[in-house]
Amino acid sequence: MFSLEIDSEIKLSLINQSFAPLYAQLAQENLIHLDQWLAWPQHCKTEQDFASFIRTSLHDYADGKSMVCGIFYKNALVGNVSFNTINNQLKKVDIGYWLTESVQGNGIMTRVCKKLIEIAFDELLMHKIEIAVATGNLASRAVCERLGLRLEGIISNAENLNGQIVDHSIYALHTDRHKK
Repeated sequence: MFSLEIDSEIKLSLINQSFAPLYAQLAQENLIHLDQWLAWPQHCKTEQDFASFIRTSLHDYADGKSMVCGIFYKNALVGNVSFNTINNQLKKVDIGYWLTESVQGNGIMTRVCKKLIEIAFDELLMHKIEIAVATGNLASRAVCERLGLRLEGIISNAENLNGQIVDHSIYALHTDRHKK
């Protein structure tokens, strides 16, 4: 499995089965934090749940449909980042991510997403990067804005987050804007 050094503090590693117990522990320790903005924590709690997610993700990676990586900060697994979908017909990827609460505020996600944007444009030859963020998730919206993504619009009633219907802010970066 590949790994990629972002800088002296951060490394990405394609997920593998050894991550399942670590993800289960992180999800349990950060449940309240993750539940605010993500639908999956209520449905993916056990090591077996994560093992199944990893198997599916690796099959999708092999098929060129997605790429899911663990984020390591100072050698500890602290979150996840992915090309949730890689759409070669539309030349577009969408990025998704989550990070444990204890390491937020260190610029980790901005640095990680900057690298994924480079990979998408320079290696996968995509034309568009898209990130959908719950409109109320100001920290995630700030990541998008620091990366130079532009708000393309708001999708109302986009997701049910544990009984709360939220709107999504859709941010995007296009090849021509990235190259400037």
